[in-house]
Amino acid sequence: MSLLDRMSRLIRANLNDLLRRAEDPEKVLRQALEDMKSAYRSAKSEVAGVMAEVRGMQREAAGYLEMETVWRDKAKRALAEGQEELAREALKRARQARALADDLNAQAQEQEQIVARLRQRLAALEAKITEARAQLKQLSARQKSVQAAESVRRVSARLEAHPAAEAFAEMAERVAQMEDRHQALLELDGEDELAAQLEELADPAVEAELEELKRELEASS
Repeated sequence: MSLLDRMSRLIRANLNDLLRRAEDPEKVLRQALEDMKSAYRSAKSEVAGVMAEVRGMQREAAGYLEMETVWRDKAKRALAEGQEELAREALKRARQARALADDLNAQAQEQEQIVARLRQRLAALEAKITEARAQLKQLSARQKSVQAAESVRRVSARLEAHPAAEAFAEMAERVAQMEDRHQALLELDGEDELAAQLEELADPAVEAELEELKRELEASS
C-alpha cells in the first residue's frame, strides 16, 4: 500500500471519528483539510524520494555504459597486441557492465511509470485540497449565518416571553384608549358648540308671534 493510500485511509478514519463525536462542523472540516495537506506533503516527499532513486539508477547505468566502452577499448587493444585471452576477459567485463546498465535502466523505467502515477495522484490530491479550501470558506460562512440567525431567534423568543413585552403591550393599549377618549371629547365639544350657535339663531315665526302678543297686551291695557 502506497503512502497516498495509507494517508487516504487515515484521513477518512480521523474524519469519521470527529463526526462520531459530533464536533463543531467547521472544526471537523478544518481538521480534514489539515489532514489532506499533511498527506500531500508526505506523499510529495515520498514521490521526490522515488524520483531521486530513478535519477540515481540512471546515473549508475550511465556509469556502467561508460565502463562497457572502456572494456571494449581494452579488448581491442589486447587483441591488437595478440593477447586474445585478455581481450576475451575484457569483453566479458564489457558485457557484464552492459547487463548491469540494462538492468538499472529497466528498473528506472519501471520507477518512472510509478512516479508518473504518483504525480497524477498528487495533482488530484492538490485539486481536492483547493476544492476543500473553497468549500470550507463557503460552509464556514453558511454556518456563521445559521448561528447568527439562531442567536436572533433565541433573543426574539426571550423578548417575547419577557414581562416587559406584556407591559409594552398594555401601555400601548392604554395610550390607544386615551387617544380614543380624547377624540370622543373633541367630537362632543364640537356638538355643544354647534348647539350653542343654533340657540343663538332667532326663529322669525317665534319673534313675530312674540310681537303680536306684545301688541295685544298693549291694546287691552
